[in-house]
Amino acid sequence: MLRWLIGGSREPQGLAEKSALQTIGEEQTQNPYTELLVLKAHHDIVRFLVRLDDYRFASAGDDGLVVVWNAQTGEKLLELNGHTQKITAIITFPSLEACEEKNQLILTASADRTVIVWNCDTGRQVQKVSCFQSTVKCLTVLQRLDVWLSGGNDLCVWNRKLDLLCKTSHLSDTGISALIEIPKNCVVAAVGKELIIFRLVAPIEGSLEWDILEVKRLLDHQDNILSLANINDLSFVTGSHVGELIIWDTLDWTMQACEHNFWDPFPQLDTQQEIKLCQKPNDISIHHLTWDEENVFVAVGRGLYVYNLQMKRVIACQKTAHDSRVQHIAKLPNRQLISCSEDGSVRIWELREKQQIAAEPVPTGFFNMWGFGRVNKQASQPVKKQQENATSCLLELIGDLIGHSSSVEMFLYFEDHGLVTCSADHLIILWKNGDRESGLRSLKLFQKLEENGDLYLAA
Repeated sequence: MLRWLIGGSREPQGLAEKSALQTIGEEQTQNPYTELLVLKAHHDIVRFLVRLDDYRFASAGDDGLVVVWNAQTGEKLLELNGHTQKITAIITFPSLEACEEKNQLILTASADRTVIVWNCDTGRQVQKVSCFQSTVKCLTVLQRLDVWLSGGNDLCVWNRKLDLLCKTSHLSDTGISALIEIPKNCVVAAVGKELIIFRLVAPIEGSLEWDILEVKRLLDHQDNILSLANINDLSFVTGSHVGELIIWDTLDWTMQACEHNFWDPFPQLDTQQEIKLCQKPNDISIHHLTWDEENVFVAVGRGLYVYNLQMKRVIACQKTAHDSRVQHIAKLPNRQLISCSEDGSVRIWELREKQQIAAEPVPTGFFNMWGFGRVNKQASQPVKKQQENATSCLLELIGDLIGHSSSVEMFLYFEDHGLVTCSADHLIILWKNGDRESGLRSLKLFQKLEENGDLYLAA
């Protein structure tokens, strides 16, 4: 049975921290995850989970092992051994729609400077590439072109047979930390504090060779880019180590919006000196983000923030959502959000509307917060008026899942089978909807009784 967190809130840290950690009691009526299954197969930190289909997922981590699981039963289906060092990236490579043989592949990169392609139905190692000069940190699949890309100190393009089609020259010693696909056969690579736009040139008549061209560098971030994701066909988003969120246009690569003020969207302090004393880089770094049609949900240090794409501002926040840095967040149906943290907790939030308080001060921006300039009071008046008239929201804690003893690295959500979490404690936990599982057990019991002739209906 699941044990709930009943402890009180911790003491706030730093001069500017006015809100303590929100807690929830033993009665969590809105939390459906009241049963859990503990899955054991790894013997080191489990960092990655990837969904294979509606009932299977794969896990990977620092032991170099890849395990395929049944999300419904928690059964271990396959164990894939081939890497000698920790896994650094994992991604699925589905078969083409026109292909008769439906073989879904798993690509795994490792610190041993190899990439292995696995058949996730048989567990067989299809092929292994060992020609990398550095560790591959990220993988992405361009399904339409039936190729995949590896990012390390350079960017390589491969086909399904693992033939190297083309590559860039050495980009940097820090390497590519993230990759996404955007329109016009382009990809965006995060390299340190830079975004590099590459265009992939496919073979045409008269040319049988692939090529990859650097077409633009975006230098608007002030520090290393930690998160990069597509929002929709028109926009992508980046987040940096110093709390910069930038929304970009996918077609012309211009900046659509920028938010620098996630550290405290409603400043309470009067002096810049106090802000400088309490400011910590880890408290404002954007390590993960997710989105829906209306908002971008941002993990900033230990906090959660909701940035509205239409209003171009923060509409809700939990500045101290966890005791430690938030590692991963995901948007669920019914305006719910799940977050996990280095403190070992997994928390469920609900985005609710509330009436904006008219007297609330307006955010002044990241650079003003640090003292690099003065607030333009006249320019801020229209923004203040807009905030006063707008409807704001709040993130309400509705569930606290306590099961891991160490940092929770990430999770997967299955609509029918529950929530899967992985952790530095070497465990994977499958969290189940208690009411649903109870109903399924009752149904199976009645079916068994009926099969045995022990169930008789009254006339």
